[in-house]
Amino acid sequence: MSCLEDPLAWGFYGHRLKLYREVVPHTEFAILQRWAQRMRLGAFVRTSNVDGQFQRAGFPEQVVSECHGSIHYLQCAVPCRTNIWAATEFEPQVDEHACRLVGALPRCPDCGGIARPNVLMFYDSGWLSRRTDAHEARLQRWIDSTRRMVTAELEAGTALPTIRRFSERHGPRVIRIDLREPQIDPPKGIGIQGGAFYAPVALDHALDQAGGGMHPC
Repeated sequence: MSCLEDPLAWGFYGHRLKLYREVVPHTEFAILQRWAQRMRLGAFVRTSNVDGQFQRAGFPEQVVSECHGSIHYLQCAVPCRTNIWAATEFEPQVDEHACRLVGALPRCPDCGGIARPNVLMFYDSGWLSRRTDAHEARLQRWIDSTRRMVTAELEAGTALPTIRRFSERHGPRVIRIDLREPQIDPPKGIGIQGGAFYAPVALDHALDQAGGGMHPC
């Protein structure tokens, strides 16, 4: 039996999906979007989060690359095919006290088997990367079109360094904001010790005080 057939597994993912659908993105997202609008080529988001909050905050789908997938999309748990579909029709009914799905499990429309989130898990040979691969290809085309890319990296620690490695690979203009691990080699960028919420607010205020904010590049 697949672990996704266990009501506890979909109790967890169903609960997270319901929360992510209801949460209101905080101020940081609006600040990042405002910075992006000041840039001649805009901005592109690469995130290891699977919660879809950048899109909820107003970033267009075509400028967001979710390198670990998204909980808002499903795939067959087997998988029987390479199909990936939106989870919009799945309304999880969860006993939050027991963390168990009490409603129907999501099903693959092709084989009728159990569906799973299109999210990259540890040691996950069954994850379908087709959607993420398309995002990454769009991101690379955008990078190729820029002359001087500046990377703002927010709370991307070393425990799962996917985003950190991406930032350093595309330096040297990296602004690393992290409360516990802001260190970065000086040739690659600068490190700012602070949280992902308060530091962008403070930076935005400092830019406004300096007169005019960010310059297009």
